[in-house]
Amino acid sequence: MSIHIVALGNEGDAFHQDNRPSGLIRTYLGRSPLVSGDESSLLLNATSTVARPVFTEYQASAFGNVKLVVHDCPVWDIFDSDWYTSRNLIGGADIIVIKYNVNDKFSFHEVKDNYIPVIKRALNSVPVIIAAVGTRQNEELPCTCPLCTSDRGSCVSTTEGIQLAKELGATYLELHSLDDFYIGKYFGGVLEYFMIQALNQKTSEKMKKRKMSNSFHGIRPPQLEQPEKMPVLKAEASHYNSDLNNLLFCCQCVDVVFYNPDLKEVVEAHKIVLCAVSHVFMLLFNVKSPADIQDSSIIRTTQDLFAINRDAAFPGASQESPGNPPLRVIVKDALFCSCLSDILRFIYSGAFQWEELEEDVRKKVKDSGDVSNVIEKVKCILKTPGKFNCLRNCKTYQARKPLWFYNTSLKFFLNKPMLADVVFEIQGTTVPAHRAILVARCEVMAAMFNGNYMEAKSVLIPVYGVSKETFLSFLEYLYTDSCCPAGIFQAMCLLICAEMYQVSRLQHICELFIITQLQSMPSRELASMNLDIVDLLKKAKFHHSDCLSTWLLHFIATNYLIFSQKPEFQDLSVEERSFVEKHRWPSNMYLKQLAEYRKYIHSRKCRCSVM
Repeated sequence: MSIHIVALGNEGDAFHQDNRPSGLIRTYLGRSPLVSGDESSLLLNATSTVARPVFTEYQASAFGNVKLVVHDCPVWDIFDSDWYTSRNLIGGADIIVIKYNVNDKFSFHEVKDNYIPVIKRALNSVPVIIAAVGTRQNEELPCTCPLCTSDRGSCVSTTEGIQLAKELGATYLELHSLDDFYIGKYFGGVLEYFMIQALNQKTSEKMKKRKMSNSFHGIRPPQLEQPEKMPVLKAEASHYNSDLNNLLFCCQCVDVVFYNPDLKEVVEAHKIVLCAVSHVFMLLFNVKSPADIQDSSIIRTTQDLFAINRDAAFPGASQESPGNPPLRVIVKDALFCSCLSDILRFIYSGAFQWEELEEDVRKKVKDSGDVSNVIEKVKCILKTPGKFNCLRNCKTYQARKPLWFYNTSLKFFLNKPMLADVVFEIQGTTVPAHRAILVARCEVMAAMFNGNYMEAKSVLIPVYGVSKETFLSFLEYLYTDSCCPAGIFQAMCLLICAEMYQVSRLQHICELFIITQLQSMPSRELASMNLDIVDLLKKAKFHHSDCLSTWLLHFIATNYLIFSQKPEFQDLSVEERSFVEKHRWPSNMYLKQLAEYRKYIHSRKCRCSVM
């Protein structure tokens, strides 16, 4: 099999002919690791000059055993002198390369005005590469004298090259030099891609011709049908933002209460969520010190807006829980306090809906200056230490997702004792956590902490049947809405934990991870891996992972020849074995037909052209 390439145009620099390196085609053939051929066989100048004067002919071997024939014509006058030969070569080309020098306007116009019309008439779905060779001289000179202006005018711009490529539907390349990068990786990569495409097309056409010419009058080779489509696993949409937003309205696990300057209760909230948003609240609740923040504006905002009251004679203090009462915070700014419920709703919903916040503030504060003042205070609360206020243009944040601070900032508190109000005991070690996040994200834990259970009043809670690593991954999902298991085994353990706490979306994430990992394994790895696929199937069924168990049955059936040789295949139930045998691929019928066909071929003592 051979590939024919026709190269047209002159890539040499008309102003630097003496120091010009070897041509584009010659340089590529001499340097490409995929092309083989010694110096004598590579360039057939002597024979080609006599037999075919229009083109310089190169011959080499590509991809080991593919004959590569390249005809290069740099001068239009020679090309035009033998129209019959030129037309036949262009008509039989698998790839056409058009080349010119960016510093030689004449070579570009020769390509554009002469070669291109000929190629358009003969072009028939043949890939075309346009190569602009060289570095433009005086391209960015600040001088505007006539001499420099004329120098720039002699260069071919990138726009002209791209426009020419659009006319032909060609691939445009700029090769600043003929070094290993531009020739081997850049030009060579594109050319070798089209060479592979040409080989694939020729192979396909050859197979079609062979099937047409070598029609069998005896037993035809069996046709292998496609395997059944695997079940599609539908992902569950995230409700992370709504979970945290609902936490504000359910008033569960409240640990901070805001009061107006008249000491009347305004709204209840949760330290963990507020600290995930703002360094102002981190400073207020002693999560960070002024030395940690090192931002005077944040320190000033905290002191101007809020004050903590720990007075035992505070009105309503006797009604509070004596064990761990919520922290009382006085809002000093009455105007800001009147809008605090709307501000907290804005924060809990993701702190990105600025227009809605401004509209809610306008309903309570009529003066536009006061509205701007309140909004500016909210921006100061959300400010990042050491940076300018990046929230000046609120409308640009409308396109942001509401998770822009939760899924990163809440991770700061994962497995940390800061603000923690519950501790899990697992395998002899402890893991601190925050009830507000657990209640918001997990219905089982919400019932556990708010019902008549021992855990509702206990700080230390033992956890059984789960490893520490798995439980930390589970908590990571609750805090950040994402997880990344280390492998299939850990994903299965996390799926079991998610089923135990009834977190369905995490189950789906683990299912999708397991499926993705198995699908990406090549057959050789499937045959040699130590993972018991049948045990995985039984665990998925036991823990009510119906989507994963159905998919695994189809996966075993699709890879029947691999898994049927494994010892654990015998552990399949009668019902599972029946399903696998029914949907197996390749089917038993195909294997029987293949055996008969092979027997027929050997009996005829002939070589099968297909097999």
